[in-house]
Order: sequence, then C-alpha cells, then structure tokens
Amino acid sequence: MLPQACFSTLEGMTSSSGNNNMPSLVDPGFSLQRHRKVVLVVDLVESVSLMQADELGVIQRWQAFLAHVNQVVLPHNEGRLVKSLGDGLMMEFDAAPRAAAAASAMHDWMTHQCAPLRLGDRLQLRAGMHAADVYVDQHDIYGTGVNIAARMATLAGPGETVATTEARDELTDGLDGTIEDLGSCYLKHLGEPVRAYKVGEKGAAAPPPAGFGHSSALQPTIAVVPFESRVSDPEHFAIGELIADAVIGQLGRTADLVVVSRLSTTAFRGRSSTTAEVAKYLSAGYVLSGSYVTSGEKILVTAELAEASSHRVIWTERLHGEIGDLLLQQSEIGNSISRAAHAALLASEVQRATVKPLSTLQSYSLLIGAISFMHRSSRADFDRAGAMLEHLIERNKRHAHPHAWLANWHALRVTQGASEAPEADTQRALYCARKALELDPSCSLALAIDGVLHTNLMRDVTTAKGRFDGALAANPNEALAWLFKGVMHGFLGEGELALEAAERSLALSPCDPLKHYFESLAATAALGAGDYKRAIELATSSLRGNRTHPSTFRSLAIACAMSGDIVAGRKAVEGLLAMAPAYRLDDFKKKSGWLIGPLGAEYARALERVGLT
Repeated sequence: MLPQACFSTLEGMTSSSGNNNMPSLVDPGFSLQRHRKVVLVVDLVESVSLMQADELGVIQRWQAFLAHVNQVVLPHNEGRLVKSLGDGLMMEFDAAPRAAAAASAMHDWMTHQCAPLRLGDRLQLRAGMHAADVYVDQHDIYGTGVNIAARMATLAGPGETVATTEARDELTDGLDGTIEDLGSCYLKHLGEPVRAYKVGEKGAAAPPPAGFGHSSALQPTIAVVPFESRVSDPEHFAIGELIADAVIGQLGRTADLVVVSRLSTTAFRGRSSTTAEVAKYLSAGYVLSGSYVTSGEKILVTAELAEASSHRVIWTERLHGEIGDLLLQQSEIGNSISRAAHAALLASEVQRATVKPLSTLQSYSLLIGAISFMHRSSRADFDRAGAMLEHLIERNKRHAHPHAWLANWHALRVTQGASEAPEADTQRALYCARKALELDPSCSLALAIDGVLHTNLMRDVTTAKGRFDGALAANPNEALAWLFKGVMHGFLGEGELALEAAERSLALSPCDPLKHYFESLAATAALGAGDYKRAIELATSSLRGNRTHPSTFRSLAIACAMSGDIVAGRKAVEGLLAMAPAYRLDDFKKKSGWLIGPLGAEYARALERVGLT
C-alpha cells in the first residue's frame, strides 16, 4: 500500500496549489500547470506479510514487474510513471480507456507471467482510477484528484480495478471492460460518499438474440465512427463527431440501410481500433471512418468505407471545405460523404434529408453532456442536466433536439418519483415535446419522446402509436423510437411486437453510453411478452451498469415473482425500496404504465407476493 506519509504530502500540496502565490520555498524554476488527467494508483496486496515470508522473492518479482510496466505497459498505453513507492505505483494518462487497459495489462502480467513465491503465494495488485484536473510538473502530480485515486484503490479486491464516476464516464461497458456499479462508498478523509465502479476484463460483444434479424441482404449494417484529428487542436475537438453525426443523420433516413446509433459509435472516439474491432462490437458489416486537418476556418477531410469481413476499403475520398459548413442546415461535407458511401454500398443515391446540427461546437458538446448527466446517479447531476438543456434552448431556440430532450427530462422526473409537482412536470414535458414538433414535425427523436409521454403520462395509446409510427417513418433506425414502442406493446400485452421492437433497439445501440437505460426498458417489454427469463437477464445487466433506477428493480421483482423465485424477488424489492423508500403497492396500482393493458392486476399481485406492501 502507498505510505500514508505520501497522502499527507499530496494533500498538503493540494491545499497550497489552489493559491496563485506559491510558497517561497518553491524553486523559481519550478513549473506547475493544471491539466485534466486520469490518475491510476496500484499497490501490492498484503505486501507486508509477503515480504516477511519471502523478502528477496517479492523484491525480485516486483523489479521484473516494474521493468515490464516501464518498457511495455506505459509506452503501449501512452502513460507516465509518476512515482514508485516500494510496493505501489502512481501513473497518469490522458484518457480513462488507456488507464483501464494499463491496469488490465498489469493484472494480467501478475496472473500469467509472475511466478509464485517460494511458499506458493502469488503477487496480486489492486488498482484505483480517477479523472480530475490536477497540478502537474515534470516530476510529480498534486491535488485532491490524486488522493481520491489512491483512496479508490483501497476499495478494490485482489486483482481488481475500481473507478470513480468521472473515470467511468469515459469508459464503455464491454469495450473497456465489464463495468459493475458498486454504489456509493465512503472514503477516508472525504465527507461525501463517492460512486464507485468495478472495471473487470473486457467481454466479448454480445451477439444478436437467436432468431432475431431485422436486416436482410439488402439492408447492410453500417457504423460511422467519429473522424480523428491529425493534429492536437482542443478548440475543434468536436469536429470529428460533427462529421460523423451529419453522415449518420443522412444515412439513417433511408430504409435500405441499418445504421448504428451515433452514441454507440462515439465509444470509438480517440481509439486506434481496427475495422475488425469496430465491426465486432457494433455488429456492423461496414465501417465508415476518416480523419481531418484544420487550418484556420478551412478543413480537409479524408473518408473511407471498409468491408468488415474482408478488411477491404471499398471507397475513399478527400474533401475540402469550411468548418462552418458542418454547422449549416445542409452540410455539404456530410452530404458528399453520405452520398458517395451509400452509392458504393448500394449502388444508388442516398435520400436527401435535413440535418440540423446545433449552431455552435460548444452547444453540440453541451447537448452530449446533458444527455449523460440526465442518467447519472445523483440528484445534483440530474438537476444539472435540466439546467444545461434550458441553457441550450436559450442559445438554440429554433432547434428541435434540446426541446425534445428537455421533455424527456421532465418525464423522467415524474416516472422516477423525483418530481415535487408531477402534474406541472407532466404539462411541461408535453409543452416541450409540442415545441420540438412545431420546430421540426419530422424530427424522429421528438416524435419518439412525445410518444412515450402519451404512453406513460397520458395513457393515450392511440396518439402514442401514431407518434412512434411517424418517428420510424422519418428514421427507420431511431433506436429510442423502437425502445419506447416496445415498452408500449409490452404494457398492452402485445408480447411478440414488444420483444421484437425492444430487441431491435438494443441491436441498434450495442455500445450506447445509456445501455443500462435501454436494457431497463427492454426488460419491461420482455415482461409484456411473458419472457421472464429474458426480463431477468436484461434487468440484471442494467443494474450491473447503473443501480439508481427504481423501475429496473421493479421489473426484476415482477419477473422473479412470475418465475417462482420468491427469494430473488424479495431481494429486488429491497433494492427498489432502498432507491425509493416511499414507494408502495398502491403507487403501482394507480400510476404504473401497466394500467393501460391487461397485465397490471396480475403484476401487482406478483409484487405483493415478493413483499411490496
């Protein structure tokens, strides 16, 4: 374990580094700068007892491990060793996926390359990760973020890595490792609990459910990954996603292609992934990628389309343009790439559609952040998402998407029991959805969200069906429309339609950062289909990624009860009440979406059987 003296020194430096007037004892040549870093701390489990049993053996193996870290792990993952303290290491990285990969490589070396000690004991590590703004000089890093990373390591078991929310938000479940929500944990010397996540080994991409196939030979699946900058240019960091967004917006509006959702492909931003890796995790037959270089307001984009099975590039092109073009109602760069790629794939022209990116790069980034905060664990983060969306609307009054997402935010306040005035939030949600549709009547996102509002809040199935049909006519690959449609069919007891729509939404969003949300609602659809095994699987997977949605525990409790597993059902009810202590059986009977169909009474009795009163 890292010595406590180290923590004291770091905490002392943190307290002084917030002052612009550095202490006089600091060397005048001392250069201290503040940067966003991912701090990784690892230490040797039970180092004291191991040293007592075989001191020389431990030292020799630790030296070999340190050489491997310096020569292989850190260069490969673009990390820097900050300090080595006998039986612990502190490292810094620019990105959480790199830090997670480094931690995994170190655990793997200890497991498979490090020989047992004389008495048969094996060396094991525990690791902690945190992303924060820290103070950096050529020798060391300082600040509260450093201390938190070290404290996170104390939560890890042998061979485990534990990350904070700030680090976890940069990771993709499955792609960077299997991520499990450990809940809120108290750390030494910190007044507030910290949300912790265990980062396990990478999992294989989940194959589509057996028998499920919404794609045909005339519907190839394409993934458009964010384009990469050829130079480091923080001012234009969002350009690569804007290019991909424009292309996805065009390709997604034609019925003869299956287009993986933008939020799923964003998981590959900044990664040196091969076509095969992207195709594996996104279940895509084709991958569209590229790079760009900026000079002033000019941009040069290089795009290529590759066939996953053969790794063959079937189309490539270089395009010149203006950065401002990406912010226009009709982006010529996005249109040109989508037209040419579609022609190469299907030998026909892509259907033109109106793509309306937000008016500034800052707004684009703000929208992505708001969507993420909306599904965070804390109430403060959820409230922050609402404030961000209100700010976006002030800056982009004529854009439909912020209004649509704000409608969804108000709806979540009601359905998750966070609203102090449910009727007012219901009316506000309907107003925001109506405003979005006034601005863009064909906006598939706005249509999908208005549909779920009429399902869950208004119990107006006729209007909801019309909204979902309209959303999918405008964009056959709108994953949220398929998801919400599946929930509606589930409530109505239309099992086959419910499960088909829900599974299609999951297939369109295999690496979505809101994967837990998709799985939670898909579990509801599976309940409507009477597929309790699938409902349990989906709810359990959702809770593994995020344990803060009471509705997921409720679906799990119902599925367990209907399957006859009363013990598991009672445990799910305990989880439900831990998140929503005031929730009662009457709330389900009076407010649940199941009231619109034939299954409400049966599922109320199921909840009663597993202890909900």
